[in-house]
Amino acid sequence: MNIHTKKKDHTISRHIYGHFAEHLGRCVYEGIWVGEDSSIPNTRGIRNDVVEALRKLHIPNLRWPGGCFADEYHWKDGIGPLEDRPTIVNTNWGKVTENNHFGTHEFMDLCEQLDTEPYICGNVGSGTVQEMQEWVEYLTFDGESPMTNLRKKNGRDKPWKLKYFGIGNENWGCGGKMRVEHYADKYRNYQTYVKDLSGNEIYKIACGPQEADYHWMEVMMREGMDRIEPVKDAIIENIWDYHRPEMNGISLHYYTRNRANYTSATEFDEALWFDYMDRTMKIEEIIENHTAIMDKYDPEKSVGLIIDEWGTWFKVEPGTNPGFLYQQNTLRDALIAGINLNIFNNHCDRVHMANIAQVVNVLQAMILTDGEKMILTPSYHVFEMYKVHHDATLLPTNVSSRYYTYEDKHLPMINVSASQNQSGQINISICNIHPSVSDDIIIDLEGLTSEAQVEGRVLTADQINDHNTFDAPNNIQPIEFNDFKIEPNKLMVTIPSKSVLVLQIN
Repeated sequence: MNIHTKKKDHTISRHIYGHFAEHLGRCVYEGIWVGEDSSIPNTRGIRNDVVEALRKLHIPNLRWPGGCFADEYHWKDGIGPLEDRPTIVNTNWGKVTENNHFGTHEFMDLCEQLDTEPYICGNVGSGTVQEMQEWVEYLTFDGESPMTNLRKKNGRDKPWKLKYFGIGNENWGCGGKMRVEHYADKYRNYQTYVKDLSGNEIYKIACGPQEADYHWMEVMMREGMDRIEPVKDAIIENIWDYHRPEMNGISLHYYTRNRANYTSATEFDEALWFDYMDRTMKIEEIIENHTAIMDKYDPEKSVGLIIDEWGTWFKVEPGTNPGFLYQQNTLRDALIAGINLNIFNNHCDRVHMANIAQVVNVLQAMILTDGEKMILTPSYHVFEMYKVHHDATLLPTNVSSRYYTYEDKHLPMINVSASQNQSGQINISICNIHPSVSDDIIIDLEGLTSEAQVEGRVLTADQINDHNTFDAPNNIQPIEFNDFKIEPNKLMVTIPSKSVLVLQIN
């Protein structure tokens, strides 16, 4: 393996390590929001233990309120006194009712407690242009207006800062079942009214394709990349004297799942282990193909590929509501998280943001809760280990890997990304996907001396389906790793089977 320390062209945005909280199952209610009257320790209704755990990840952004929920969410239902908010039916997720006690003010409070950027997804599927325009005004305007006055009436004098705003979600599916040509026109219409107010600048994110829908990407890049031409009239040339893109980012959704055969999150054999590793790695080809389309229209790579839904999707845990998407999280999920993040890092020239689904109690969650109890999942630990890559410079890698063969198929055993932070520390994240074979790796690293300080942590377990439970919350957690030798310009590492390893070199 070669790590090129002199080729430093791209930065791994910390926003690749973003998260997602939808009004789905027990993610928001019980997972994040318990209300001020709860016996569970909270700050203004938001769970203290969850906030504390997420702060340790340094999460850069949080997407809300969906997901499919976003295109049925009408934001004015979630403001004002709690007792006056209408109860609504969550038609996408379990047909349950919710009381709207977690709305705009509560979400922005959560983001302030987490010290993270809010990423709000607006309603295109069932909402109006005016509704979206007024939400942005309510959030960000500091002048005299009906929405400013309404915000002040509801207890917030100063506007919030809002950088990321999505113009709809999955509008090819639950967001309206639109053809891309129709959505492209709606996007151009709606985004016009998502305005920069009071010094706040919004990064507009268009609904992009599902998985390998390259036609959707082609149409959106062609239509969304239209630019306002300069106007030479002296009276207004200060307003329109530059090209202004109509979208800053376009989303991509890709889940590691088998739609034809959803299986258990915890009960699986090597065949399913291999199958899900294979499905995970396919995202790289999909990113490359979408990037090729984007490069035709945007060779400067100014438009970000925003992978704002990704992660594993299995059967729900036995006895739970099928619409709540509550699943356990094993060592397999940790490897899948590490592989995805390595791939996103290595494509950071185009991948500007990503959001794993979801943050608490839903799909590939960071945290699981049960009343007052809370556990951290193996996926949480991967995000904690990988935070060394936040805003670091990508170091390109060339990997010559052995193959993991199962029956008549094979995959590279080793998956890697590397970076260097501003203080000069080199960080290498390595996944060994083989469930039973360790691997001896030679890392060629120019400038490495025998006096270098190397620290390592590894996440692994005895069995491929090991996981943390409320009775045994520390079954899987990172441990110190020192199975390496240092020689001039070389680092020799023995990486255990089925493991995620992060090395830090000073």
